[in-house]
Amino acid sequence: MDFKEIYKEYYPKIVRYLARILNDKDLAEDFTQDVFIRVNENLQKFEGRSKISTWIYKIATNAAHDYFKSASFQKGTKQTVGGEFLEENKEDKNVWTGDKSAISDQVLEKKEMNSCIKRYVQDISENYRTVFVLSEYEGLKNKEIADILGLSIDTVKIRLYRARTQLKKKMEEGCRITYEEDGISCDEI
Repeated sequence: MDFKEIYKEYYPKIVRYLARILNDKDLAEDFTQDVFIRVNENLQKFEGRSKISTWIYKIATNAAHDYFKSASFQKGTKQTVGGEFLEENKEDKNVWTGDKSAISDQVLEKKEMNSCIKRYVQDISENYRTVFVLSEYEGLKNKEIADILGLSIDTVKIRLYRARTQLKKKMEEGCRITYEEDGISCDEI
């Protein structure tokens, strides 16, 4: 696989991943550029001991961790409110009806729930949030997450459990999910 193919396939995934981790889409795009500069510079050194995606996510994760350790993050110079990083134009694969209005209603409900959840994901501690985002948003398996983060699979499972527990607690404290005939809504308390 050459660099252009890698860039085309992974650029949007890495931007989305970093936007969720950093809670800032502009910063995520800057970091993604840096990630792909590193990928391009080191592609010849990639030995294939892991999947290319694992290697790229590892570079992106390291960039995010370096940022969280940096002085600019510690001073709070680049924090924004999340929630605007919704995945657009994704169709719900579980929709069995041909009614386009039903599909759009379900997509809107899903986006509203995603927006609500994303606000609370940002409040989870960094170690748990990283594992949660890789699993729930990026769809990676525990083994891949373990390889990316340099953790054991058991540690990934524990962090994922704790992330979900923290998320549930934070949502119970600040959000009321309502199930109605016309759909699901998330109201902040």
